[in-house]
Amino acid sequence: MAPLLRSRRPASRSAATLDDNAVRATWQVASLLIDYPDESQPLDVVEQAIAALPEVVQEPLARFLAHRSGTPLGELQADYVETFDTRRRCTLFLTYFLHGDTRKRGMALLRFKQTYLAAGLELAETELPDHLAVVLEFAATADLQQGRQLLLDHRAGLELLRLSLTDLGSPYADIVTAVCAGLPPVSGDDLEVVAKLAAAGPPDEEVGLTPYGAPGFDAALVDPGYRQAGRPTPVDLGLPAMPTAAPSGRGA
Repeated sequence: MAPLLRSRRPASRSAATLDDNAVRATWQVASLLIDYPDESQPLDVVEQAIAALPEVVQEPLARFLAHRSGTPLGELQADYVETFDTRRRCTLFLTYFLHGDTRKRGMALLRFKQTYLAAGLELAETELPDHLAVVLEFAATADLQQGRQLLLDHRAGLELLRLSLTDLGSPYADIVTAVCAGLPPVSGDDLEVVAKLAAAGPPDEEVGLTPYGAPGFDAALVDPGYRQAGRPTPVDLGLPAMPTAAPSGRGA
């Protein structure tokens, strides 16, 4: 068995401990915290939202928020890039785990985009639809059922991300742990996929294909302008922002 799958504390308690409202609130908080850190993020609103969550997700999210609030922004940004942009097993782009930079990934990305379009939403051309922050915001504020299904379809990759971040000792492991608390535990075929991914990593680029994000890649399937590498842009689905928890008076 791959080292990442050695026995350790379970990722989360049963998803049955979270009702749909708690899942939505958890995933919206997670979508903000897993995005690239900048000064515009409403940490005061996030703090209020976390305080109202069930303990199973409140604890890891509060722990991450303490780290986020107590670390200089430049250090946070450098760590974010080092964690998510340089390690294949820590990518935030869910389709990359199963498909790498291959033509199959283009088809998988198209399915994400079509799911959003069916809900009346369209991403900016600079955003990839499978970024974890985007999927979580979609599920939390637009269509929980369809958003949850997208996560379940990539459950093995999400679990590998959690395990990889845990192995690194990354504070971001707490966010992914909270996300997974809203999903059923990994079992069956997904466990086998996680083991294979942990041993071999995401698939290598197929011979003869241009890497995704470079000019000419699968242009018929995916809109030009999307990119994989580099600093993620803030998620903007044109959705309502997280409401302020009155009566504190603190806004986003």
